[in-house]
Amino acid sequence: MNLRNKRNKPAAEVHTAALNDIMFFLMLFFLLASAVANPQVVKLLLPKSSAGEQSVAKKTMTISVTSDLTYHVDKQAVPFENLESYIQSNIATGEELNIMLYADETVPIKNILSVMDVANKLKVKLVLATEPKRD
Repeated sequence: MNLRNKRNKPAAEVHTAALNDIMFFLMLFFLLASAVANPQVVKLLLPKSSAGEQSVAKKTMTISVTSDLTYHVDKQAVPFENLESYIQSNIATGEELNIMLYADETVPIKNILSVMDVANKLKVKLVLATEPKRD
């Protein structure tokens, strides 16, 4: 025989106020983690091209020209005056070298051509990097 009053029975509740804080911190963590996932990349706005991607040779060097006309060779800032000697020092004997040139779309063409002239002078193949066009 149950003599307890059923009106005084405690109600079951789930408190979800802390879940909002947890979700906010998880979102913040993933945003920060994605921002530092590749910190050595130079941010550029590449021009668009409808041509397909091409394969590159065995040894590849990347040269990036930013909108403020700073030159980066393999993510290391190099003044333009030292660019030729820097490329020359990285050419291994008997190994084919390709240069991938990443230039911001706001960079004047004369600065791009000056890098191409350095590559032609050293007899190194140079490829201009682009982004595919989106329709």
